[in-house]
Amino acid sequence: MQHHLAHSTTRTPVGAPHFHYQDHALYVEQLAIKALAEQYGTPLYIYSKAALKAAWARYQEAIDGRDVLICYAMKANSNLAILNLFAQWGAGFDIVSGGELARAIKAGADPQKIIFSGVGKQAWEIKAALNAGIKCFNVESIPELALIQEVAATMDKKAPVSLRINPDVDAKTHPYISTGLKDNKFGIAMEDALATYEHAMCLSHVDIVGLDCHIGSQITELAPYQDALARLLSLMDQLKSKGIQLKHLDIGGGLGIPYLNEEVPHPRDLINTTLATLQARGYADVQLVLEPGRSLVGNSGMLVAEVLFLKQGESKNFAVVDAAMNDLLRPTLYDVYHGALAVELKAGETQRYDVVGPVCESGDWLAKDRDFVIAPGAFIAIESAGAYGFVMSSQYNSRPRAAEVLVDGDKSYVIRRRETIEELFEHEHIPNAI
Repeated sequence: MQHHLAHSTTRTPVGAPHFHYQDHALYVEQLAIKALAEQYGTPLYIYSKAALKAAWARYQEAIDGRDVLICYAMKANSNLAILNLFAQWGAGFDIVSGGELARAIKAGADPQKIIFSGVGKQAWEIKAALNAGIKCFNVESIPELALIQEVAATMDKKAPVSLRINPDVDAKTHPYISTGLKDNKFGIAMEDALATYEHAMCLSHVDIVGLDCHIGSQITELAPYQDALARLLSLMDQLKSKGIQLKHLDIGGGLGIPYLNEEVPHPRDLINTTLATLQARGYADVQLVLEPGRSLVGNSGMLVAEVLFLKQGESKNFAVVDAAMNDLLRPTLYDVYHGALAVELKAGETQRYDVVGPVCESGDWLAKDRDFVIAPGAFIAIESAGAYGFVMSSQYNSRPRAAEVLVDGDKSYVIRRRETIEELFEHEHIPNAI
């Protein structure tokens, strides 16, 4: 039988050059992933600082000194160490909860660069944001606007607001992450936008500062952005005629990343076309705000798992690993592809496997129909796990959540230790009366 290296693992990792093969072993920067897995245990999230910095640099180079604010959408990955890096590099932050506000502040964020999005803001969250002195609230409904006015009045503060408008634009992405269609829960309908702005102008404790829109996530072409921008500019013209001057235009985030070989726009293309259009329409003095999340962190991380068993089914082979849907929910939630790489390339005949976890659900899979030369005890790395990975993890099946490690050159740092079994139920109590 002819021996060869595993077919699916000889390709260049999507996180290259920060994740790469060296002497048939998978590395993150200067460290062997096998050694990290053995040192810290699995399941293990591993992030590359160099990859994070390179993703940030793509936006900074695209801005080229122009008045553009990048607010990292921290729902993609909210580990304090990663937030702190972005804060050091000058990022703003797009938050969607009071908890994210507290995380951002703890990580060293500049409150004046924080934008508060989300359809269900509560009074305590609005109060905390006003006390922190955030840049603005992205308001998503008229009742929310009323609540912000009420809370700000009790605090004798003026709340800076930007109305999030739903432009009814198809971002051509997964239905669960499409946010700019009229059937979605997000934003204020375009036909109600002008009246809502005029209403906001009459509120004593509200200050209109911007216009916002977010149409979806994992967007792989610029056309949806251009469609949304055309509709927003028509609204801006109407607002201008009513004497409503905007300080910024927020076009959201959503730029996609390659999970395998997808062609995705460069931030430069989005920024250049948007700024050129604003200038041509007479809005060169309006600050441009973007809210990237996935495109800053997605390909900076991997989830590493150990193979527990190789199981031959009637029609499929299964590689049962110690990571599961509770560790990485995206594959089963969205039925999407994540690359899966052998951490060590071995010679031999490849076999095709579904990579599955121990959770008692048929939906518990991480990768399907992948070719490997592997054995129990080997490690598999799931690619593009830096975004919507750990943040969406849970303790389902009473499984402790994974550890997170940040690699910087030849050094590694635990940025979240692995949970213990005892911590799974430390907040639960059995009443004495039962």
